Amino acid sequence: MTATSADSTPLSSGPLTSTQRLVLWVAVLGSFVAFLDGTIVNVALPSISEELGGGLRTQQWVVDAYLITLGALILVAGSISDVFGRVLVLRVGLLGFGVASIGIALAPTVEFLIVARAVQGAAGAFLVPSSLALITSNFSGAVRGRAIGIWTAMTTAAMIVGPVIGGVFVDVLSWRWAFVVNVVPIAATLALLAHGRLRDSRQRGSGIDWIGAALCTLGPGALVFALIEQPTLGWDAPPIWIPLTCGAILFIGFIVRQAHTPQPILPLDMFRKRNFTAGNLTTAFVYAGISLNGFVVVVYLQQNAGFPATLAGLASLPMTLLLVFLSSRIGVLSGRWGPRIFMTVGPAVMGFGALLLLTVGSEFSYWWQMLPSMILTGFGLALTVTPLTSAVLGAARSDRSGIASAVNNAVSRVAGLIVVALLALVVGGTLDLDGFHRAAIVTAALMFAGAVTSYLGIRSVPRMRSGWMEL
Repeated sequence: MTATSADSTPLSSGPLTSTQRLVLWVAVLGSFVAFLDGTIVNVALPSISEELGGGLRTQQWVVDAYLITLGALILVAGSISDVFGRVLVLRVGLLGFGVASIGIALAPTVEFLIVARAVQGAAGAFLVPSSLALITSNFSGAVRGRAIGIWTAMTTAAMIVGPVIGGVFVDVLSWRWAFVVNVVPIAATLALLAHGRLRDSRQRGSGIDWIGAALCTLGPGALVFALIEQPTLGWDAPPIWIPLTCGAILFIGFIVRQAHTPQPILPLDMFRKRNFTAGNLTTAFVYAGISLNGFVVVVYLQQNAGFPATLAGLASLPMTLLLVFLSSRIGVLSGRWGPRIFMTVGPAVMGFGALLLLTVGSEFSYWWQMLPSMILTGFGLALTVTPLTSAVLGAARSDRSGIASAVNNAVSRVAGLIVVALLALVVGGTLDLDGFHRAAIVTAALMFAGAVTSYLGIRSVPRMRSGWMEL
């Protein structure tokens, strides 16, 4: 049983109980570390490459090794959290993430670093679904919308503030210390879990499809390996077309198995809900754009504009501030008016923000060429993230909250994984000014695609039935 209010049901209105405040803190901190590390690495890439060797290809692998295991295992982690309990899975993920972070900080070679990043991604896969599932099982109604708004604001802010924190450590100490910082929120979350005595919830009689888990893990991994190495080896090289073909076959096999196994990792019937399908498709477009923009801007500022790591990280601070101040308010408005308008306008605003990056020239000025883009993108992001999360989770039954959040986070991670894997193709092989402009155009196209998808696919008015939103 989950910890709830006095009547044993999640509170739907009024102030938060002490248990709900504790759950919210645990959920935010538990997810914060995974989102923080996902972007903190971007600002450290030039320093990593300088110390351990390697160019753009090595930088891609440092990012994608994390995203491969995170994206491939997050669906499995969602099922595991529903079967074995969200609190237990969260503890395991936190401990694994902390150990891997220390391994990264001590990495003697780039190969060791890439392996440690993969382990870190595997541990991170257990954090987000279990954290968000704690919220959906302890909150309902308007309070759930507010809680998800706070969670979304804080965790998405972690993605944006990551480069700032990383930049300070890179400039003052070393890129290695940028990963040690993960230990702080991990220790705080473990302490809250130890003293809070949260009761756990499990789905009795449920199991895990281990064959499906293997297919889901190996398929995307093989595909991404081929995409990253293709610019170097070419499409006709056996090390490219063999894993590409095998990865596609394995992924198709995973989908087929999910349609027939009695205990699917990915219940395909969830996609019969219109908002769940449209919301996840919007997620794919928007988070691919966010990942591409975040990678390119931070690296370009250091390698081409001559910014130190700290200033490159601070470049995204306006986005963070807008997100933190607006997300909770947008969550409330979305609960009243429905998510469609916000999920349409938000990505469109971010698309125009990306196009403003085309003003960046050889004579660089952050204040006139990049700051307007950051402000517009931050405003659009604040309009988008909370309604998007609420729409997707609201379309799933409460007993499937773990797998629903896992699916949505897997979509966002895999989207970022693929766009970074295709980075060489997007920028034309080199992240110079022309490559930066190409990345801005692709980012804008992805955001506009997300806006169109939301407008056509999302239903605005939720209909309450049996304690969950039928959309």
